[in-house]
Amino acid sequence: MARRKQSPVEDWIELSSKLPWWAGVLLAVAAYVGLHSVAATEVTAVAQPGKMGAFAGQTLVKTLAALGQYLLPFVFLVGAVVSAYGRSTRRALHARVAGSPDWGALNAMSWRQFEALVGEAFLRKGYAVTETGGGGADGGVDLVLKMKGETFLVQCKQWRALKVGVNTVRELYGVMAAKGATGGFVVTSGVFTDEARAFARGKNVELMDGKALHALIRGVSVPPARIFRDPLSVMTTGAPFCPECQSRMVKRKAKRGANAGQVFWGCMRYPDCKGTRAI
Repeated sequence: MARRKQSPVEDWIELSSKLPWWAGVLLAVAAYVGLHSVAATEVTAVAQPGKMGAFAGQTLVKTLAALGQYLLPFVFLVGAVVSAYGRSTRRALHARVAGSPDWGALNAMSWRQFEALVGEAFLRKGYAVTETGGGGADGGVDLVLKMKGETFLVQCKQWRALKVGVNTVRELYGVMAAKGATGGFVVTSGVFTDEARAFARGKNVELMDGKALHALIRGVSVPPARIFRDPLSVMTTGAPFCPECQSRMVKRKAKRGANAGQVFWGCMRYPDCKGTRAI
């Protein structure tokens, strides 16, 4: 879906809305103080022909400052309101899904709400989250995450019935390589095909289906302290967290069945929780 062309004012509002609301308020105050001081400056008339250009330039700057001292703070304040409203909406979405007994609640929202919910979940896990504003429900990378100087890319797929196939995972993996990202996440409200999971195995791409996302959201209540903790995978140091209950996982060896002898990640709460991840 193509994005409509915006005016410069709309661009500034969108830019400021990505900041914390208090940052928008501070920018509004700073813009007014700075531009008001310029607008209040006296421009001295000169009679020398050689200085008329400088006089005209000073007059133009003073005029623009006189207009900007009200327009720019207004833009920043609107952005602050949008930022505060968006933060409140994301918290409400998170609370609604966290209070749901199953992950069917993930389907009862638009793709924009789904992206906002995923961003809120990662934010509460300690990541700095930037929404890219992709062109639509299938607009490539939707979120950029930062933690400890490392970059992670997120692609969201809010599909209600279809499985997410291998092409989506390949696409994200290619973008990761092009941008030099440490890792990536494909998050869906549905499930992944076996081919998609096979392609992601051994790569720094975490596939999170609706059940795992719901478990992640239900296991989070408040933003964590400033500590490094990767809740989802082993793309950084340490053991991963269980996709079922978010407890730590430990290495186990299968004792029977077709996978006998193979090592895998198993939930430390086994047998109460039977969550597993491939190594």
